[in-house]
Amino acid sequence: MGPTIYDIARVANVSKSTVSRVLNNKDNISEESRNRVMKAIEELNYQPNKLARALTSSGFDAILVMSRSTKTTAGNTFFSEIIHSISTRSEVENFDVIIQTSKNSKDELNKCIEKIRGKMIKGILMLSSPANEDFFKELDKYEIPVVVIGRVEGNYQHIYSVDTDNFNDSYQLVQHLIDQGHTDIACLHSSLDYHVSIDRLEGYKKCLVDNGIPLRPDRIIDSGYTMERAYEVSESLLKSKDLPTAIFAIDDLKVIGLYNTTAKLGISIPKDISIIGYNNGIFSPLFSPPLTGIEIPIMKLGEIATDLLFKRIKNEPEKSEHIIVPTKLVERKSVAKIN
Repeated sequence: MGPTIYDIARVANVSKSTVSRVLNNKDNISEESRNRVMKAIEELNYQPNKLARALTSSGFDAILVMSRSTKTTAGNTFFSEIIHSISTRSEVENFDVIIQTSKNSKDELNKCIEKIRGKMIKGILMLSSPANEDFFKELDKYEIPVVVIGRVEGNYQHIYSVDTDNFNDSYQLVQHLIDQGHTDIACLHSSLDYHVSIDRLEGYKKCLVDNGIPLRPDRIIDSGYTMERAYEVSESLLKSKDLPTAIFAIDDLKVIGLYNTTAKLGISIPKDISIIGYNNGIFSPLFSPPLTGIEIPIMKLGEIATDLLFKRIKNEPEKSEHIIVPTKLVERKSVAKIN
């Protein structure tokens, strides 16, 4: 084990805090004390660890990836796939990736600020966009680039976004069902504390209204974030006597819940019920029949968001602060045409 700052303090006959101030290049120290510390460093052949080197220069070559609470991401392949994409791109730039989860938004903000002040990170990637943007307002004050994978509503100096057009994608999905003759369409959505959930639900509602189909509160069902909740809601809906002809699921957890529950209850897709939704991850090829839905380019989202973050870290110009990544609706076998 090599010498530590305690050894330097002993040899230089100064306090540990004095050694720390020298390593941090602070100016509130006498020249004599600074010289003694530097001489001790040379005598001991002290090699600062990564943290010390970062604190005496411009900070770590690292970015922070902020995920939601693990309670809302468990089983969701979107997050694992996009983190893989971000990590792969970061390796090219020789940057470390720090993954952060938290109990709540206050805890999350405090952790971010601590890392910013400690020069542990040079940029932040957020994997979702909260509907309450107070978080963004606080982060923007620290003048560090933040790229959000999701919609950003407010105007900020250092907050950028990369997203798909969730409102129009949902509108397009529901319109496809209507074009196939469906008018009784249920929607399984996530809790409305993130922009993505709000936008997808609003797209569903607007499409029904535009087609003269009344909105039914009993057909708009909050299915939470977890696989367990998706199963629970799917079973409750599919066991009801008043079964819709089609169901729109706003993410792949809901789709998985529906497919497994229909198999359990002996309900045939699309003969008994049509299902439409989003193809987010690795489970899509396992759906039988194959799902008609919007293909989300997860890897591309991660690559574009990470590229934008590195451009802002390097102060390179970027054409847009808000980038929309195109998607496409792929028709497969989960929707039946009805009279």
